[in-house]
Amino acid sequence: MGLKKFLASALLGATVISLGACGTSDSSGSGENGTIGIAMPSKALERWEKDGDYMVEQLEGNGYSTDIQYAQDSVPTQVSQIENMITKGVDVIVIASIDGEALTDVVSKAQDQDIPVIAYDRLIMNADGIDYYCTFDNFQVGVLQGQYIVDSLDLENEVGPFNIELFGGAPDDNNARFFFDGAMSILQPYIDSGKLVVKSGQTDFNKIAIKNWDGATAQARMDNLLSASYTDATVDAVLAPNDAVAMGIVSSLKGVGYGSSDRPMPIITGQDAEAASVKSIISDGQTMTVFKNTQELADVAARMVDQIIKGEEVEVNDTETYNNNVKNVPTYLLEPVAVDKDNYQEILIDSGYLTASDVE
Repeated sequence: MGLKKFLASALLGATVISLGACGTSDSSGSGENGTIGIAMPSKALERWEKDGDYMVEQLEGNGYSTDIQYAQDSVPTQVSQIENMITKGVDVIVIASIDGEALTDVVSKAQDQDIPVIAYDRLIMNADGIDYYCTFDNFQVGVLQGQYIVDSLDLENEVGPFNIELFGGAPDDNNARFFFDGAMSILQPYIDSGKLVVKSGQTDFNKIAIKNWDGATAQARMDNLLSASYTDATVDAVLAPNDAVAMGIVSSLKGVGYGSSDRPMPIITGQDAEAASVKSIISDGQTMTVFKNTQELADVAARMVDQIIKGEEVEVNDTETYNNNVKNVPTYLLEPVAVDKDNYQEILIDSGYLTASDVE
């Protein structure tokens, strides 16, 4: 099935409706060019719903029907949803994985049915059947976060020391290590020199990773760090990998008096430019976020799909960086952008990504 049967599917006017457990399904559009399966992690993070909406809009505008599923952060559910797409004979599957290590078998099933697979945002590991990958420069995300801390503390000129705590993303998300490695490529020299001090001593990724990028888990960890290491000291910066984690950290710090005139908030990084975090940035809670224009990423995925279906050369700009333990996966990288109180209007509002009412 899949691409080999595209012409037959088109002639039959097949429309696939898949009702995956615990997910949502949409199978609309004319379908004259085929049906595209889209497997997304969850609607718990604002960005995934935006990604899905953008991708559906673009694909349906190109004459495809779409079967989009949200797995609510359940790996077995996502596997089941993808298996259902394979059974129904979709022509291409786009997967934003929950756990990049857990989809090897189901991707192999797609490969056996000659269904091309595009890894979306998160690389799927140990799978020969991943044809393409589209994402942002994940290492650069961390670089932007780390450099923002360095610049804000003026570490090139200030003597210090400054206290910093480190948070990582979900341990089962391959991107989380890229974010962390990028940030540490900037921060580690200052930690080694003693200008930055991690009073908790927790610097290993496995110690600082936050399961499922969960804000409540991040808040609890920050509570513990504050009570154990900061009763007589001040936190000057927190490396937070995304906005959900950052918001948990903000809540924890406010709970012990940070955010007042005599105890300002530390520098707190983030990622995804979620509306709640942009509001927090405007009100001097979270300090910055890294904006990844998900509309652009969805456009790239839709373009890859169209090029695959039409038998055209698929446009990529990186063939060396992303190895999934089986092969170097041809990749299209987009550039992230640092956003703070000074430029959010230009980058997020004026561009139409968010509206002024979203952040009021």
